[in-house]
Amino acid sequence: MLATLRPTLFGSTLRGYVALTKPRIIELLLVTTVPPMFVAEGGVPSLALVVLTVVGGTLSAAGANTFNMYIDRDIDATMARTAHRPLVVGTVTPRAALIYGVVLEVLAFGILWWGANLLAALLALAACLFYVFVYTLWLKRTSAQNIVIGGAAGAAPVLVGWAAVTGSLSLEAWIAFAIVFFWTPPHFWALAIRYADDYGAADVPMLPSVASERSVLVQMTLHTVAVIALSLWFAVAAETGALYLVAAVSGGAAFGWQLLALWRSLNPGTAMRVFHSSIAYLGLLFVAMAADVIVRFGW
Repeated sequence: MLATLRPTLFGSTLRGYVALTKPRIIELLLVTTVPPMFVAEGGVPSLALVVLTVVGGTLSAAGANTFNMYIDRDIDATMARTAHRPLVVGTVTPRAALIYGVVLEVLAFGILWWGANLLAALLALAACLFYVFVYTLWLKRTSAQNIVIGGAAGAAPVLVGWAAVTGSLSLEAWIAFAIVFFWTPPHFWALAIRYADDYGAADVPMLPSVASERSVLVQMTLHTVAVIALSLWFAVAAETGALYLVAAVSGGAAFGWQLLALWRSLNPGTAMRVFHSSIAYLGLLFVAMAADVIVRFGW
């Protein structure tokens, strides 16, 4: 009986540590890390550099997400969407999670510094500190604009990828950063519409739980317009080819259409469609960045 129980317990604990890192969020962050490396290189970057940047970026994001769960374990316990998280159900202890987060960040900094350069490592560390101290500890519980400012942390992987290749940051890098920065609020607010009652119960002032429906939709629309404009500016600044431009125009139009549907019918189902379409839109845009470089310059 004991021999059977131990593997089961180990597997549950292992899954808990993986869940602490929010792997689904990390997947999206990596989509915004690698394509800018192609643009910065003006071709295909070194495979070793890409791998080390991805590994370092993954560990850094994993550490930041672990700290977020450590800090928010009281909130998570009150929300149906997050009540199953490891620190809520006791799969991992708070102390173990805190140590785990520190170890992940130390490893991330070392790998990025050794594998890429100091600027890339510092940018990843700054993103973690911003996410933990500015967003999680301060803005999330005090301001309805929390995700607007906090979104800077989620946009940082763009800069990390660019810096890993060039050791510096150019206008194109900052425009790509701004794309993700302005994309984050409508993306997250769509999810928050679905879980507005949860945020209200947890006393977290996410915009959809504290503002009128019209106010939320207006702000989502303004941010989306900014994203589409920035995506087109990137095409000019980076001198991209037709492939990226077609993706930017068609993807922006498709996402705008989904947002229009939300104006017509503001309900959780439509909001979740906007949420999922926002992920598809950002993925398409950034994959098109890399594909455009490959088409124009080859492998």
